[in-house]
Amino acid sequence: MGSFTLSIREERCKGCELCVSVCPKGVLAINKDKPNAAGYFPASVVKQDECVGCQSCVRMCPDVAITIEKKD
Repeated sequence: MGSFTLSIREERCKGCELCVSVCPKGVLAINKDKPNAAGYFPASVVKQDECVGCQSCVRMCPDVAITIEKKD
């Protein structure tokens, strides 16, 4: 595990929590401390090393705010 890098474009995220709900490893959480420029509370990566690269969060995100890349 830990061979993937998950990134969230916080400026695009509306905090719908769909990505959080589908992640099998609990890699994502909603950041309730810091709203983005649009006033939404975006998702954030809380367990980067647990990402297995399944892409469930990427497919679920309606705002195309998430990317996953394989580490070299």
